[in-house]
Amino acid sequence: MMLISFRSRLTAQAGADYDETAAEMERLARATPGFIEVKAFRADDGERLTLVWWKDAQTLKGWATNARHLVAQRMGRERWYEYYKIEVAEVVRDSRFERPQD
Repeated sequence: MMLISFRSRLTAQAGADYDETAAEMERLARATPGFIEVKAFRADDGERLTLVWWKDAQTLKGWATNARHLVAQRMGRERWYEYYKIEVAEVVRDSRFERPQD
């Protein structure tokens, strides 16, 4: 399993067009084979963190080379992001606990 950490900060120009494209990218990712889950968070200082899990490196590569995703990336660099940082990690261990429901 692959885990993507996407840290970013938006510019003041990121408005409704950003929100629409971000929603489209999430819908597209969710429909892509190998997609597992996405979670997004925002810190008090405005930095954003999105975590995305993919089945394996091959399915992640499919997403990374998706034509519509590449266009959104270009728009992000041109208009929406003050900065971003992407880290790609391979999950080598997964441990879980769930409290039983009464």
